[in-house]
This record gives sequence, structure tokens and C-alpha cells, in this order.
Amino acid sequence: MSAPLFPLGRIVFTLGATDSATWDEIFELLARHVRGDWGCVAPEDAAANDRAVQVGLRILSAYAIDCDVETYGCGDRIWIVTEADRSVTTILLPSEY
Repeated sequence: MSAPLFPLGRIVFTLGATDSATWDEIFELLARHVRGDWGCVAPEDAAANDRAVQVGLRILSAYAIDCDVETYGCGDRIWIVTEADRSVTTILLPSEY
């Protein structure tokens, strides 16, 4: 496992996020986020996140949850947002933003 790229600060969760994924899933997504695996964001957003790590801007990752392997369809997404000052990281559904 690679080292964390940035501090997460205080970690907070919304009810929607905790209702949509297990704690194990949420912690795995958080581990991916802090290692620079931005999930299913557009390439330009991934590049913006890479820059944000270097210059101290806000970082947003998005991860598909409730995926059906047979149809490759995905239900909800979980967003993980680390603020520019690294004081807080929020795990939420896009609808809760």
C-alpha cells in the first residue's frame, strides 16, 4: 500500500453515505482517496486533483457503489471531499452536496 498523499483532517460522514455502503466499503474508499485513486472522475478532474495535492486545493473523488457485475450498471456514487486547508474530509452522496 502506498503512503498517504495528504492529511485528511477530521473525517465526517453523512447519513446517506453510511446508509448506502458498509463501513468496510467506506473505509476502503477513504484509503483509495488518500492514496490518489480518484475513482470514476473525468480525466480533467483527476488531473485537477493531482494538482490540488501539490498546491493545496480541494480534492474530490467519486466512487460507484451498488454495481451489478453482470450488466456493468452502477447505482449510487459516493463522493469524498477533502477541503483545501485539509481540516476536514467529508464522505457523502452527490445528492447531499
